[in-house]
Amino acid sequence: MPLKKSRKTKFIFVTGGVVSSLGKGLAAASLGTLLEKRGHKVLLQKFDPYLNVDPGTMSPFQHGEVYVLDDGAETDLDLGHYERFTSGVLSKLNNLTSGQVYETVIKKERKGDYLGKTVQVIPHVTNEIKGRIYEVEKRMDADIIITEIGGTVGDIEGLPFLEALRQFVQEVGPDNALFIHVTLVPYIGAAGELKTKPTQQSIAKLREIGIQPQVVLLRSELPIEEDARDKISMFCNVPSEAVIECRDVPHSIYELPLYLHEEKLDDIVCDRLGLPKKKPDLKAWQEFVWHVIDPSHETKIAVVGKYIELQDAYKSIYEALTHAGAANDCRVLVERIDAEDLEHIDDLEEKLDGIDGLLIPGGFGDRGTEGKINAANFARTRGIPYFGICLGMQIATIEFARNVANLEEANSTEFDQGTPHPVICLLEEQKSVTHKGASMRLGTWVCDLKPKTKSFDLYNSSTINERHRHRYEFNSDYREKLESAGLIIAGTSPDGSLVEIIELNNHPFYVGAQFHPEFLSKPNFSHPLFKGFVAAALARTVGIAKHAEKKASTK
Repeated sequence: MPLKKSRKTKFIFVTGGVVSSLGKGLAAASLGTLLEKRGHKVLLQKFDPYLNVDPGTMSPFQHGEVYVLDDGAETDLDLGHYERFTSGVLSKLNNLTSGQVYETVIKKERKGDYLGKTVQVIPHVTNEIKGRIYEVEKRMDADIIITEIGGTVGDIEGLPFLEALRQFVQEVGPDNALFIHVTLVPYIGAAGELKTKPTQQSIAKLREIGIQPQVVLLRSELPIEEDARDKISMFCNVPSEAVIECRDVPHSIYELPLYLHEEKLDDIVCDRLGLPKKKPDLKAWQEFVWHVIDPSHETKIAVVGKYIELQDAYKSIYEALTHAGAANDCRVLVERIDAEDLEHIDDLEEKLDGIDGLLIPGGFGDRGTEGKINAANFARTRGIPYFGICLGMQIATIEFARNVANLEEANSTEFDQGTPHPVICLLEEQKSVTHKGASMRLGTWVCDLKPKTKSFDLYNSSTINERHRHRYEFNSDYREKLESAGLIIAGTSPDGSLVEIIELNNHPFYVGAQFHPEFLSKPNFSHPLFKGFVAAALARTVGIAKHAEKKASTK
């Protein structure tokens, strides 16, 4: 059993109660921001109780976006919050699912590692969960490890994780670990009051299995009066100062660290864990938030996709646009457009009127494809800044091949196996793949940039590293034909065999990237391509405004 005393690493566990989607991930990430700004090295991770090995094969409608890490791990979108809110670079070790745990236990049983023993949830499953925390502590240098437990307290699939954490705290000692419980305090309109009973019941569930939270974050749409906090404090055995109101922030999720700092969450955590109470340096964060809340300009960008109804499906893209907006002192107004609505429409102008930029994100399957091609054509022919990401880069290639290079019926073999011009095709090594999970081109790959291109100028570098998640690629058999028609290959793999970035000359901004730049964008370090795209959109906005002013002054 690990020693309880003199541990360098402290552990924080964030659980949720009453309902799901309370923002546990954002609360954990915000606490990570505050502790990092105090000078601590912070690492965050997520434990998900679902039986999928990873979310890679799950529909965005079920789970939101799949966030890809440097090592190719397909993970929960909360890891995107963790990387954006802190400087930590995460790996596959930082996202554990029930599927991974049970897969490991069953493989060990088949191998004979448990020979002679009855394999059970306790101790074998719980040992695997605890083992992951110890492995992260050993292999990833951190002063504080914050672990979010997915799901809701009371869910049957989450019980092994909670039991493992109860055991873990016994092993490392209570002075080295802290539980934070995020819960909902609903407002009952008929009664005209906030109700604390659901919170009491949720914490009672935790206490039944031996876990006593030291901090409670109360999610509410309305202010929580002191008597309600005192009531929760008394019934839930939590100090009143550690019962913290956590209302919806008014403008941006990036306000949350500042709000929680005002509520003294970081002071409470540091006091409970015996950490030095340094004052956090939040100046840069406050300046970023101010640029988000009150910028000098605004521009309108359309995002044309197939999962538009769900905000979380393109979460990292929306956040990267926010970062780029702040970097350009500009509010980005996102207009979400379902690609299918652009497939059979006579007048695209009516649907895309007033936009200053158009972004097509990644995706899979042929639904809405022709609508995206129509949108790319609209942006190209009207000089509207265009940014294609992953599938969006492939869409731009198909549109250019059809309408500029005169390759009739050009397409991707993903959408049309019989296309006469497969300008996008399956990677050779992908043709024998039968299993869907973790079998794409994943993780960080090197890209060499061509001098005197927009991408080269934006990155200000000849070599970059970007994260990928796709099966299909630009077909190099068509490279010469498309380049001769005016397509610029701005970035390739080091050996030149894979096309990574395409551009067009004589256009304000027309760039397609095979990778996912949104995964590397951070609040105070906007990704170069997003920053350049928003700058081009803003230049269009300002240009149109000046033209209107000039026209009005001549009347």
